[in-house]
Amino acid sequence: MRNNGIRSAAVLLTLCLLLCACGAPAEQAEPTAGPETGEESAAAAALRETADYLLEKVPQPQTGSLGGEWTVIGMARSGADVPPGYFDAYYDSVVQFVRERGGVLHQRKYTEYSRVILGLTAIGKDPADVGGYDLLRPLGDYEQTVWQGINGPVWALIALDSGAYDIPENPDAPVQATRDAYIACILDEQLDDGGWALTGGASDADLTAMALQALCGYSGQPEVKAAIDRALERLSALQSESGGFSSWGEESAESCAQAIVALTGLGIDLNDSRFVKNGRNALDALLDFRTPEGGFRHTAAAGADLMATEQAFYALAAACRAETGKSRLYDMRDPRG
Repeated sequence: MRNNGIRSAAVLLTLCLLLCACGAPAEQAEPTAGPETGEESAAAAALRETADYLLEKVPQPQTGSLGGEWTVIGMARSGADVPPGYFDAYYDSVVQFVRERGGVLHQRKYTEYSRVILGLTAIGKDPADVGGYDLLRPLGDYEQTVWQGINGPVWALIALDSGAYDIPENPDAPVQATRDAYIACILDEQLDDGGWALTGGASDADLTAMALQALCGYSGQPEVKAAIDRALERLSALQSESGGFSSWGEESAESCAQAIVALTGLGIDLNDSRFVKNGRNALDALLDFRTPEGGFRHTAAAGADLMATEQAFYALAAACRAETGKSRLYDMRDPRG
């Protein structure tokens, strides 16, 4: 995903958006075993190698769409073996960043708040009190949050649900946000073909997968369930014969990553027949983008790319969590659990 909240819309979101060590010793990740052989799974092996690569490339994560929250989320949700103080240093950088800006992360793009909320929640920190500022409060402004397009409500819902946060009352908001309003906005933006896109009438794999990530906690609502079923049918149709996914006309690691997070979030096995093409699933396709040094390419012909690597990393964490029966990637009520 390369969204305009995380990178340029031309290559599409990350998060769209385009997510506490407290001085304790490093925490060792539990090895993920294959369900039948007891050996380390392909996802777990790749996860371990990618964590090592990112720790070298991002030794001190700072708040930001690259080298920031997405690396922190991957490290925290995978249980990677991080150096002592790694998460504390990140948190201190967030506090400084927030204070320097008087609590305003961005005047228009509220996916900035959603991304930082996810990063903080992943390490067990309270986003309602960061250097004296409540980073949840801006998401109480419905109109400002949805101004950015479908990215806004999708990531707001993911962020708010990550810690089961109440939406704060925002007296400055012309329209007070609610979860129902964000869900309705996402459903209203579903295209005739069953998916979602930043622009145009044809669905995009990245945005469709991200919308599914936002809706996965609401599948008990009949209208949401119907929307999810339509979107899954469309996502299956968008899958290529390689098992991968494309956005903006090119297969990419990020598109595979978003599909993996969506499917595991919905409790769908990556080997579900709807999402296996020519004997290959989204994880198989994602691993095709690995580089010898442990990173991931954006596209097959490219070199290692930090955005692609970060998204692949947290998708691998999602896959490993599914393999071991843990909560979905963005259900962080069990930080680093």
